[in-house]
Amino acid sequence: MSARRRRIGARAIGCTATILIAIVGCTTVTEGTPTVDTAIAPAYRASVSLSVSESAATSSIRETQRQRSLTTRAIVTACETFATSSKDAVNKVNDFVAAYNAGGNTTAAEGPAIDALNHSADVVTGSISGPLSQDLREQLTAYSDAARQVADAIRSHAATGDFNQRVNQLNDTKTKVVKLCLAS
Repeated sequence: MSARRRRIGARAIGCTATILIAIVGCTTVTEGTPTVDTAIAPAYRASVSLSVSESAATSSIRETQRQRSLTTRAIVTACETFATSSKDAVNKVNDFVAAYNAGGNTTAAEGPAIDALNHSADVVTGSISGPLSQDLREQLTAYSDAARQVADAIRSHAATGDFNQRVNQLNDTKTKVVKLCLAS
């Protein structure tokens, strides 16, 4: 028999012996009758109860913090999206109004104003998410609707009174959103 086979055999016998020792050592039966230590049981129950209460309180605090963080992130995202896109839209509408007031051709200013208004409405609507307050959601939606109405007024060459009414609605909703964003 080769030395290699002897080593493998010795290892196998050693592993088998180790397993048998563990099995025999772990199967010792303890004699006696199980009883509850009634003096310690109330303290144990109180300890477990306190531990569960503290765990629940800690979990609740962590969940509250997580919810606040999600809400803050949603507000910041929605308000920043609104501020950036509405500024661009208002600037493009002002360019359109300047061209109209100059009595010139407004065609070059119409497309950029319509695109900026629709883009602003789309990104603001897209930023509305679950954690936002109902008021903020409603005003962001109202702003988006008003922006689309101004874009439609420019596209359809609405009468000046109709256009101004839609622009006033846009400005009113914009003001309300700004106030809600600042308050949040």
